[in-house]
Amino acid sequence: MRNFKKTAVLSALFFISGLSLRMELYAGEKLSAETIIQKSQQAFYYAGADVKIRVSMKLINREGKERLRELTMTRKNYDKGRQKYFTYFHNPSDVRGTTFMVWKEPEENDSRWLFIPAIKLVTRISARDSRSSFVGSDFTYEDISGRNPEADAHTLVREEKVEGKDCYVLESIPGSEADFARKTVWIDSATFLPLKEEYYDLRGELYKVFTAAETKNAGGFWTVTKRTMKDIKRGHRTEVTFDEIKYNTGVSDSLFTERYLRRPPQ
Repeated sequence: MRNFKKTAVLSALFFISGLSLRMELYAGEKLSAETIIQKSQQAFYYAGADVKIRVSMKLINREGKERLRELTMTRKNYDKGRQKYFTYFHNPSDVRGTTFMVWKEPEENDSRWLFIPAIKLVTRISARDSRSSFVGSDFTYEDISGRNPEADAHTLVREEKVEGKDCYVLESIPGSEADFARKTVWIDSATFLPLKEEYYDLRGELYKVFTAAETKNAGGFWTVTKRTMKDIKRGHRTEVTFDEIKYNTGVSDSLFTERYLRRPPQ
């Protein structure tokens, strides 16, 4: 009986030692740049099966003059990284009723549509237009729905803190058409959310900066609830705040159709 107990204790010790060793090896494992980017894309653009968000977008010029846009954005995930987005503008009056829809295809160009109520016209946005301003803001259409990470080459250059948070710092060089020649991104190593992005042009000059001013746990998903995109050369910036964040509500597929672009549901 004593030998049995001794054997059991030794077995338990070996198991615990082996488990501790495996945990130490895992903790010390270095993630590749590609893995970090993929995890960041998942956290930033794919959290939950779907989400509905009330968004306030403040456009601020060099002199400090502000314009406010209010909108509701709904997003739903599908298989193989596909997504669909539907955005409805509430205010101001000159854009009220405008709707924007994206069908995101990671392996192909995204399909984008914009409904302009003043002329009752649904217009298709080309792939090239995806890098133009999103309704006059400092964000592009591509910033809103995301860029395929496989379109760029990524390098992990260092690790450092941003606002007290441990971050991976990556450099990305586009392998296909882009509105930047080089991008540096700081990714929170705990949540994998991007906390800062710097965009450089062909002359190596910094021209655009993204910052995450606030992150919160919303319904079990870490979310950037306040974000800013600043145009360095123009001195213009766009501040975005997320409110009424609702994940996994069971959004219907029927929302993402041209019918609802023209006549959105209540």
